[in-house]
Amino acid sequence: MDTSNETRLVRKHSSDGIGYSVVELNDVRHVLAAAVPRSGRDLHAQADDALRTIEAVISEEGARGTIVKQVVFYSDHSQLESLKARIREFYGPDLPATTYVPQCPCAGKLLEIEAMGVGRGFGDVEILRRGEQMVITRHNGIAWAHCSQITPTTDASSLYERSLDCFRQMRDLLAAENIGFDRIIRTWLYIGDIVGPEADTQRYKEVNRARTDFFGDYQFGRGIVPPSYNGMVYPASTGIGADDRDIVMSCVAFATDRNDIMAVPLENPRQTSAFDYAAVYSPKSPKFSRAMALSCGRYATILVSGTASITESETRHVGDVIGQTEETLDNIEALIGHENLARHGMPGHNATLDDLAFARVYVKRQADYAKIRAVCESRLGELPTIYAVAEVCRDDLLVEIEGMAFSQRTDAE
Repeated sequence: MDTSNETRLVRKHSSDGIGYSVVELNDVRHVLAAAVPRSGRDLHAQADDALRTIEAVISEEGARGTIVKQVVFYSDHSQLESLKARIREFYGPDLPATTYVPQCPCAGKLLEIEAMGVGRGFGDVEILRRGEQMVITRHNGIAWAHCSQITPTTDASSLYERSLDCFRQMRDLLAAENIGFDRIIRTWLYIGDIVGPEADTQRYKEVNRARTDFFGDYQFGRGIVPPSYNGMVYPASTGIGADDRDIVMSCVAFATDRNDIMAVPLENPRQTSAFDYAAVYSPKSPKFSRAMALSCGRYATILVSGTASITESETRHVGDVIGQTEETLDNIEALIGHENLARHGMPGHNATLDDLAFARVYVKRQADYAKIRAVCESRLGELPTIYAVAEVCRDDLLVEIEGMAFSQRTDAE
């Protein structure tokens, strides 16, 4: 990779007015789009409209057939298999790694779709499609594995055992591609009835227990974390509610033999690290980093974990959805800002909310959607964004936001 080139993030509109982001990381182009159906009364018609929109956006950027990952947010779980069949038919052999999330879109549609294309033809990119659960992209000595739609196969009824089963499947899918589980840099855990009871505890706490027990066997970031980094290393992650009773997982893993690429786990100076939470929040604390920054030469890609209105370890602005949304964005701003990046050994790097390429906003109460969206649009601008109704991991949290940002070092070193 020629690190003398620059990173470029441009937020655009397609010829039919759909917003999307284009990120050029040296010689590879990434296109990120969020599609809300504009027509269609039933699920299939709305799916076709959203898929055609995404295809048009990707094609407009000269990257037709390069969608590698998509997430489908849908409202009616009884129609899942029919929806899968429709999407398989649409893509044919170019099927992306696809995760289906049972969360109702806030905009009143039956589904929304978030997709990422990686510009084959603009740079030397190889796309290996292993089915809807796994797509691998390779370029410049780097492999990205997008692992999707992992659901329990065990007959066990406990969420703890079902979560362990998903982590095992994740490990085995990556192992089939000679990628270690310790190469995971980002996970998503969609948990049905996340704050509901499970045996004598809470469902989210049982997922955390399973994650802690499974992660204990792995040293994340081995070989790609800077030697000077002395903190705990865990993937960035989102653990969020879902409408179905079960659990769905997905992840991104990153593998390279290059010695000029570093993975830097980021913690937030405004927050206690999640893995240091007191037992009152979970007997086994959540094992994730607030973000993961992948640094190469002058640029960095920052994967921002699910973030909420928490400072130190306490919920702020209880009952005030506008205050919580502002506080959440303040947390993301501090997390990716120059002072925090310098604190983590990345001096000269800086990212602001304007450097986000896309976002997801999880809204606990549909009635709060308009207020939350107004705050996000005021501070984030015309950013490709998915808004979905979802329970957050604490009863008093009303909103959670995640995203991806890009930074370019400003000094000449």
